[in-house]
Amino acid sequence: MSNWYSESSPLERRTFWASFGGWALDALDVQMFGLAIPALIAAFGISKADAGLLGSVTLFFGAFGGWLGGALGDRFGRVKALQITVATFALATFASAFAMSYTQLLVLKAIQGLGFGAEWACGAVLMAEIIRPEHRGKALGTVQSAWAVGWGAAVLLSALVFTYAPADIAWRILFAIGLLPALLIIFIRRGLKEPARTVAREETPFFATLAGIFHPDVLRSTLVGGLFGIGAHGGYAALTTFLPTYLREVRHLSVLGSSFYLAVIIIAFFCGCVASGIISDRIGRRANVAFFASTCIATVLVYIFAPLTDGQMLVLGFPLGFFSAGIPASMAALFSELYPAGVRGTGVGFCYNFGRVVSAAFPFLVGFLSDRIGLGPAIGIDAAFAYALVLIAVLLLPETRGKVFEAPAATRA
Repeated sequence: MSNWYSESSPLERRTFWASFGGWALDALDVQMFGLAIPALIAAFGISKADAGLLGSVTLFFGAFGGWLGGALGDRFGRVKALQITVATFALATFASAFAMSYTQLLVLKAIQGLGFGAEWACGAVLMAEIIRPEHRGKALGTVQSAWAVGWGAAVLLSALVFTYAPADIAWRILFAIGLLPALLIIFIRRGLKEPARTVAREETPFFATLAGIFHPDVLRSTLVGGLFGIGAHGGYAALTTFLPTYLREVRHLSVLGSSFYLAVIIIAFFCGCVASGIISDRIGRRANVAFFASTCIATVLVYIFAPLTDGQMLVLGFPLGFFSAGIPASMAALFSELYPAGVRGTGVGFCYNFGRVVSAAFPFLVGFLSDRIGLGPAIGIDAAFAYALVLIAVLLLPETRGKVFEAPAATRA
């Protein structure tokens, strides 16, 4: 990180930290749900399938949020759209702390999904357009590593809160903390500038912006990018939504014990994102994704199906987190380079989040299959299948490393 960061202008650095902070706080809000699943099951008397549906609804609405958020950025500007989306997911998470029924929580998770899906699309394209082409993969890979920071913060907060507060109150405290991302809006308003080529597009009809990614010139990128998104998000959702529950109920680890295992995976995820960005800029987007998808499939299958001891699971947790990070870390740069300026936000938002429409079924399927074949096998089969889709998609996409956008980035002040 240090080399490209030291070469960056003040504007590039401010944009980096706004995008990094938004994604970290987004992850904090989202990952707290997975850690609170056992408490939610007890609080509302629901099944694992019902709990999985909460995750699926968030992913499903996140898909539409990403598409709409990207289009809002194309039409009204990245910075303005980023402020709106951060406020949406922060307030929805906070409100979830006061849910009195399963139905209320379901509605609030849907609103949260709209916000976090849109936030990624706005932040990723803003960063892609500001950073210089030779550093785009490294910068966006490092931004994606912010997910590990937010994930780690969620694990630490969960361990702390569930240790000192009753479970029926602890999950509400966790969700209330979700209001913190709203503070980021102050920094966004003061520190960022709109990329020049996204200014003055308000005359474009909003429907035309949404539909622009289906123009024959970019239709192939949209379809294959959507398949990529299905595999990337499906594998991640299948693996992480029920991983804390798997560690506690199948491996019989305490809350603190499972948090230690998750810490290894999270640190590895951070390292994998940074490494993927560096490798992507050196060997190209396609080769990088193919490498990480293949190694991720192998590692997931071993982690879930091999008769490992607790110590061996701890050791294998690092490559599991490392390889699973390489795929999402490559998506922002790759998708941004597939589209022209007028529909870039819409295209990135759609490709990244379309997978959530289909991948929304994966947490539910894991919960459903776990009642028949066990939680571990359900996670392993679903995740391996999803990552195989990524391999297929990347073979159908062009190499875009080093692509220069149509106009210079915003003034590097």
